[in-house]
Amino acid sequence: MPSSSKVAVAAIVGNEDGAHFSSAQLFQSLNDTGYTIPAIAACYWVGEAMGSTDFKDLDTVPDKVSETAGMIASNAAHLAGLLKHSPYPG
Repeated sequence: MPSSSKVAVAAIVGNEDGAHFSSAQLFQSLNDTGYTIPAIAACYWVGEAMGSTDFKDLDTVPDKVSETAGMIASNAAHLAGLLKHSPYPG
């Protein structure tokens, strides 16, 4: 598969708490098509339940979102480097 030994992550934004469900569906689909999902592969922000503030409307990105995004990027780059030097045998 062309996606074999490729890494995938997700960023989910919105104002409802569907991030875990969305990432589960997305990662299962990506895995079914050959992508590798690293540890800590989803970053999400959800506003207050039934709120009216969207991520794009925030004045600043929350610290935890920035920290998680950095960790995801680092984990994905690390895994991609490993797979580049030692791809899956199949």
